[in-house]
Amino acid sequence: MQRLLVANRGEIALRIFRACALEGIETVAVVAPDDRGSLHARAADAVVEIDSYLDPAAHVRAARESGADAVHPGYGFLSESADLAEAVLEAGLTWVGPPPAALRAGGDKLAAKETARAAGVPVLPNGSPEEVGFPLLVKAAAGGGGRGMRIVRSAEELDDAVEAAKREAAAAFGDDTVFFERFLERPRHVEIQVLADTHGTVVALGERDCSIQRRHQKVLEESPSPALDPELRARMSGAAAAFARAIGYVSAGTAEFVLDGRDFYFLELNARIQVEHPVTELVTGVDIVREQLRIARGETLHVTHCNLVGHAVEVRLYAEDPRTFLPQAGRIERLRLPDSVRVDAGVAEGDEVGTSYDPMLAKLIAHGSTRDDAFDRLAAALRETEVTGVTTNLPFLRWLVSHPLVRAGRVTTAFLTEHPPLSEPPPRAPDAAWSGAWRLNLAAPAPRPVPSVDDAAASRRGETEQASVTAPMPGTVIKVLTEAGARVTARQPLVVLEAMKMETPLVAPYDATVRAVHVAEGDRVAGGTVLVELEE
Repeated sequence: MQRLLVANRGEIALRIFRACALEGIETVAVVAPDDRGSLHARAADAVVEIDSYLDPAAHVRAARESGADAVHPGYGFLSESADLAEAVLEAGLTWVGPPPAALRAGGDKLAAKETARAAGVPVLPNGSPEEVGFPLLVKAAAGGGGRGMRIVRSAEELDDAVEAAKREAAAAFGDDTVFFERFLERPRHVEIQVLADTHGTVVALGERDCSIQRRHQKVLEESPSPALDPELRARMSGAAAAFARAIGYVSAGTAEFVLDGRDFYFLELNARIQVEHPVTELVTGVDIVREQLRIARGETLHVTHCNLVGHAVEVRLYAEDPRTFLPQAGRIERLRLPDSVRVDAGVAEGDEVGTSYDPMLAKLIAHGSTRDDAFDRLAAALRETEVTGVTTNLPFLRWLVSHPLVRAGRVTTAFLTEHPPLSEPPPRAPDAAWSGAWRLNLAAPAPRPVPSVDDAAASRRGETEQASVTAPMPGTVIKVLTEAGARVTARQPLVVLEAMKMETPLVAPYDATVRAVHVAEGDRVAGGTVLVELEE
């Protein structure tokens, strides 16, 4: 392996470049026409322009043109594409990832659930809505990263949720197949990092707790999980390794589980490097990307067992509104990132943040001898961080890592629905004994939805009359659900806007009559564009 092409962009491309430098491997970046000025293109030994990051043939052509002898897919885009893996191998190049057969076995989430059952790994029930019951989760069969997923709590919501999930899945993965799975209201999300070589060795490198999420996408990750003890860790690690062996897995992968008390259920195997892999690297001392490179060269694993030392926690710095999580665009005028913790950045000062790609700017990862130490270090690093020129979630991250429930490790996937971003936190975390008893003996209330831009608008109505619904970020109008003269009620969806392959319904802030609709389906709009005018 002399020269490696990374079939990706941004932070993960730069992360792989660093591993290649340690291995003495030259690097090739690919860049789309709208991404020419990106940091990853400036950092590689060679650059090849391609039409799209989503075209397997384009990556193979770029590898041949640049003299690369290996391809690493990173995460997102085509990272779990069996078609890309096959095209790379058929071209006589080294594929740094799982074999195509394993990608297909793990990528079809319905088939993967059956494989897991056969391997003795517990899974959540799936089937028709009538069989699963409500609440249920509509999930893209080829999906990941929270795209193509919708929670449905009643039959009346089902059709719209399925339609939206199918649109989002088709846009993100080129496949609109969805299925239905039982939804747990308040589980923890825990995943097991797996490494597997071509000689049949499979090693589980402990867990990451990824329970704090927005829009089914992770916000904060830590290792070890506050919810696991050695016995539960061993059972979950065994289940992850069993599934990996069942599909003939090779390379780095992550088995995702939901944890409900001491019961856990397999969700899927992410057949790629994960965004949050640095927390595992910091507590194990294993360079996971370098292990991927060694495995691809046919070497045996350098690591043979899991040994967790200290605690690590990671947050993701995004160009997004800190309350609504809607993506933002702009030029980074000032960027000051801390040097007291590990920082994996994908942008530099002066870079433009657009709406075509994921809005993550950097990851901040702190390691400490204890969990409190790691969180203290991360909080201090966030205080040092500065970004101007584009709106970011930095205020939210500072709020999050100081929240008493987060610091106490008492969170579930419903945390951000029950504790809206930047809301006043409780004075301290509830006593563990009482909290456990409540959780065991009382039925949980239904979580509130994540606050949106429209919630904020409605709450301000007493201060200023809102006469229009505007685009909170640049995007494409996917659906127009009203017309001039229509009478609408508060919270009624009026327009669905798509940005970065995620859909955002924009709703009426109060009961009103539609005065005018200024957009049509398919229109591209800038942030702040008036979409619908209202009158009482």
